[in-house]
Amino acid sequence: MAPPDPAYVVDPNDPRAPSEETWARMSAEERARVVGMLPNEVPLGIFQPEGDPHRTAKNRALDALDTFFRKMGRRVYLSSDLAVYYPGEPMFSPDLLAVVDVDPHERMKWVVNAEGKGLDLVLEVHVGGDWAKDFEANVERYARLRIPEYFLFDRRKRSLRGYRLESPGARVYRPIVPQGGRWASEVLGLELVLEGERLRFYAGNAPLLEADELVVRLNAMVDELVEKHLAAEAAVAEERKRAEAEKERADAAEAEKQRMAARLAEALAELEKLKGR
Repeated sequence: MAPPDPAYVVDPNDPRAPSEETWARMSAEERARVVGMLPNEVPLGIFQPEGDPHRTAKNRALDALDTFFRKMGRRVYLSSDLAVYYPGEPMFSPDLLAVVDVDPHERMKWVVNAEGKGLDLVLEVHVGGDWAKDFEANVERYARLRIPEYFLFDRRKRSLRGYRLESPGARVYRPIVPQGGRWASEVLGLELVLEGERLRFYAGNAPLLEADELVVRLNAMVDELVEKHLAAEAAVAEERKRAEAEKERADAAEAEKQRMAARLAEALAELEKLKGR
């Protein structure tokens, strides 16, 4: 009988998830231990801050997609700068990642073996970092890892590239050819469009609203509701005023009627007196 495998050790200088073969031999307790040992933090060698233009582009895309899929009720997990572990591979951390048909709860890392699924889409935003990493190394690596789609937004040059695996068994990307200035994502069921320095997502002809645009729209809705509420209050006050004036006129008319009736009664009584003389 073969001796049990020694406990898996995570190298802090090069943290990697176990290979598929090693993972298959592990107990549930050992798997949980290893997943817990894999770092959540992304070293600066992998994560390279590129300033506000980089951060803004990522956040806009993430917010727009998250709001859209939550509204649609579609189970899509989205994250940014998350530590990702493929079996036996060096850790990497995409600017934005998407995994469809999974529970979108919060995570500290994505371990493919533990999740039972790899990434479905990666979006990298290039501003001033390592050009070869984004445009060459990642194109080869993400295809080899069987990530179905990879999009690369070069904000400085205002350009967009898209790649897709043509079949589940493919290991080389084919460029996504834009149609009418739109790059289709089969994974998301959306289209990507460049609008100046902004990367937009479209569902048909409708753009996915970003956080700042949602704030503007909500403020406009609030302003409209406030105006309608004030108009309704004014109409109620005017109606009340009209009703009060109408009541005053009715009361005055009734009082005048009573006075006329009294005067008529007096006149009739006086007439009767004259007849009796």
